[in-house]
Amino acid sequence: MSFDAHSGGRPDGLPLKLVAGNSNRPLAEGISSYLNVPLAKGQVKRFADMEIFVEIQENVRGQDCFVVQSTSFPANDNLMELLILIDALKRASARRVTAVIPYYGYARQDRKPGPRTPISAKLVANLIERAGADRVLTLDLHAGQIQGFFDIPTDNLFAAPVMVRDIEKNYEADDLIVVSPDVGGVVRARALAKRINVPIAICDKRREAPGKSEVMNVIGEVEGKRCILIDDIIDSGGTLCNAAEALLAHGATEVMAYITHGVLSGGAVSRIKNSRLKSLVITDSILPTAAVQAAANIRVLPIAALIGEAILRTSREESVSSLFY
Repeated sequence: MSFDAHSGGRPDGLPLKLVAGNSNRPLAEGISSYLNVPLAKGQVKRFADMEIFVEIQENVRGQDCFVVQSTSFPANDNLMELLILIDALKRASARRVTAVIPYYGYARQDRKPGPRTPISAKLVANLIERAGADRVLTLDLHAGQIQGFFDIPTDNLFAAPVMVRDIEKNYEADDLIVVSPDVGGVVRARALAKRINVPIAICDKRREAPGKSEVMNVIGEVEGKRCILIDDIIDSGGTLCNAAEALLAHGATEVMAYITHGVLSGGAVSRIKNSRLKSLVITDSILPTAAVQAAANIRVLPIAALIGEAILRTSREESVSSLFY
């Protein structure tokens, strides 16, 4: 579906307030432009010892407030900034505060992988609730069950509709196949494949050590096909590059990738640039670095309209479920 610009506000005429943190200011400005609602005036600054100070510089009493802040790198600073922004709004008597978290940091720590380890995704959920958030709006959680970590309404949007439009615009479906880079992403790959009516394949990945991965096998017929790898997060890029190599070794003609959250830490951008991936498409849920913007085979899809429409419908107490399709 497509999105058209709206004048923000609730049916009763009470305007919403859009508050931007510092993690991804361009995305917040894009949402502001889509909604035709200016960003609330305020400042976020740091003292000499790097403590965060927040001041909302306009009246928010009785207002429906939306705080846009991804908890991406530096994750701890951005998370703390989000918590303090929520607290500032609640103490200023905001009627409702929705934490809009395009990228939910710590999401990969959603279970205990071994004894004496934390479930940090749950801890972060507790912190957001205790800070005073009334709702959470996020995008492509690493694990859907993280919604259950919250005891407040939580909407998990999908980037798939945006990706599908881009795929249909740039590729013919005749020789396409959607590929999951590991067994854990099969549900996501199947959902995308169903949307564009193409088959799926799976890369069987065996991780030898943390941060390293090795593709062992390809399940499915990829010979003579153009492959689209789909995943929610790309961090080091090792899994994706190894998957591309395996697919090409099994007769694929070219490999592209669509990933929601471009974490791209360490030497990931260089790894992608020098890989055999024809293109990597990510969203701007995380602020793209200069290296990402300069990479010839990395492209960024804007998601301001998707999130902006979800904010508008939430403010108007309308359904957001149609945005999932």
